[in-house]
Amino acid sequence: MKQKYLKFLRIIISLSFFLLTGFLFIDLKNTLSFQFTGSLLFFQFIPSLLKFLRLLSFTAVGFFIVIILTVMFGRVYCSSVCPLGTLQDIISFFSRKINKKKKFKYTKAHSLLRHGILVLTIIFFISGSILFINLLDPYSNFGRISTNLFRPLYILANNLFSKGFEWFGSYAFSPFPYKKVNAISILFPLTFLIVIFWLAATKGRLYCNTICPIGSLLGFISKISFFKIQISHEACNSCSLCASVCKSSCINPIEKNVDMSRCVGCFNCLTVCKKDALKYNFTSSLPKKTEHSQGRRKVLLSVAGLSLAKVLLAQENITKFKTGLSNTGSKLPISPPGSKGLHHFSSTCTACHLCVSACPTQVLQPSLFEYGLAGMLQPRMDFHTNYCNYKCTACSHVCPSGAIIPLIEEEKKSVQIGIAKFEKKNCVVYVNNTDCGACSEHCPTKAVHMISYINDLVIPEVNPEICVGCGACEHACPTQPYKAIYVESNVIHKIAKSPQRNKQKEKVDLNADFPF
Repeated sequence: MKQKYLKFLRIIISLSFFLLTGFLFIDLKNTLSFQFTGSLLFFQFIPSLLKFLRLLSFTAVGFFIVIILTVMFGRVYCSSVCPLGTLQDIISFFSRKINKKKKFKYTKAHSLLRHGILVLTIIFFISGSILFINLLDPYSNFGRISTNLFRPLYILANNLFSKGFEWFGSYAFSPFPYKKVNAISILFPLTFLIVIFWLAATKGRLYCNTICPIGSLLGFISKISFFKIQISHEACNSCSLCASVCKSSCINPIEKNVDMSRCVGCFNCLTVCKKDALKYNFTSSLPKKTEHSQGRRKVLLSVAGLSLAKVLLAQENITKFKTGLSNTGSKLPISPPGSKGLHHFSSTCTACHLCVSACPTQVLQPSLFEYGLAGMLQPRMDFHTNYCNYKCTACSHVCPSGAIIPLIEEEKKSVQIGIAKFEKKNCVVYVNNTDCGACSEHCPTKAVHMISYINDLVIPEVNPEICVGCGACEHACPTQPYKAIYVESNVIHKIAKSPQRNKQKEKVDLNADFPF
């Protein structure tokens, strides 16, 4: 294969990953199977790494394969697999089409900034916080952009087409309800998209080479990659044509070398060189070791080693969360079924919002600070928006980081994410002396049932043993502004007693840990 075809191959691979990954977040009818979803996201670095460290699952070694590919071929992950990288390339491509005079040029690396962000990210992770990962992970940011910006636009277009086709008697498009627009969930990805748009249009891959911790880590590894882009000193006439198309600004035409720590392997340079002076060749040469680079390497390796040791050896402790302010309502966020509990979820979820887009009832909504600052934008169960379908397991099958582990339907039916609490003084039966019973009618396990009150009236009562915390009762309760019945979060998820065995006088250990 001629080397100039490498760019064409890279474009095909990158667009395939970009379009398929993007479709995962806007897929309204769950067209793609859960197995395909897992295979597609297998190579996303941060979710794969977290899933491996938390669950020690060898089905989550995609990050390790990415490292091997980086050692072999350089930062091909950044150019071909990362959807945010491809989005930047698309923005950069069209910006240069609009401004044909726009050219890139070689710039020195912002080494202090990029390595500082990488070290801070690792240090925060060691301390138990994934704040930097959540905010800077390219896959998760692409997911938030797709879910909170692109998906609503896709739904709007779908519903407009549905209305238009109905006029002609066609029902090829079915309308899709959009329950809630969370201003916070839109503000952050919108701000991030604007920043990325500006950087990509003016500076190319500056985000990948300066801010992104994955880019910095893989750049550190790619210095020793077997295949590198090299410039022939004899053939090169320093025309700077290759540097003008280098989105990473890493080709120095004067000194005739390429900074492989910043090269993302886009292969643009191979297609424009008229002297055929650039080659993508196998090389066994290693970068020269300086005292500065050796010291930096030791620091990075030490921090990475400490991080791995902490994650593998530390026991999960329950973190403290801020309490709520409302008269009724859970004082702690409620994490989705399969997340084991608040600590496991908040320390593993990268807030990519794939579960938010997959949830058919849209009960999963992005949080603000309910999980604390480190868990900003992580999804929570919002029972004011809707409730968790008793038989649905969609979120558990799409989560790429292991924050929500897969559940089958029968397992999910017994997972107790919280317990319903009844506030009599808010109930319309008590306040207005009138019938209601909406909470009992919607309870799938009949944990909420009606008992005699006064005269012919009945009032709700909760059996906590068989309650799963699905929120159907809270969502159905008509009282405003505070609900008469609400779900209190279980910090560690438990197992609810089977409704079929409710009549048996069995003792249930409500302090039993979630077993999956």
